[in-house]
Amino acid sequence: MGFFDSEIVQQEAMQLFQDYQSLVQLGSGYGKFDREGKKMYIAQMEAMMERYHIFMKRFELSEDFQAQMTVEQLKTQLGQFGMTPDMMFQQMHQTLERMKAEIGT
Repeated sequence: MGFFDSEIVQQEAMQLFQDYQSLVQLGSGYGKFDREGKKMYIAQMEAMMERYHIFMKRFELSEDFQAQMTVEQLKTQLGQFGMTPDMMFQQMHQTLERMKAEIGT
């Protein structure tokens, strides 16, 4: 069975995408959030990034051809911006740390 044939992988990918989309929509009003709302939003984004990072590591560790092609496609796309997947995650983490600093957590 291929990596993407797994019902668990498919469900997790769909849930991750839906959760991310919901957070992005919610984040459009971030500037209007009170301090506690901002803290909650940042915590949810941190959890999302951790889930995404773990999901990507599963791709990297898989020996499945499609999973490896997905990793290579991501590397190629990020490479066009002079980034690697690790750099992308570091940048996301730094952004969240700046957001925390701005609200004094």
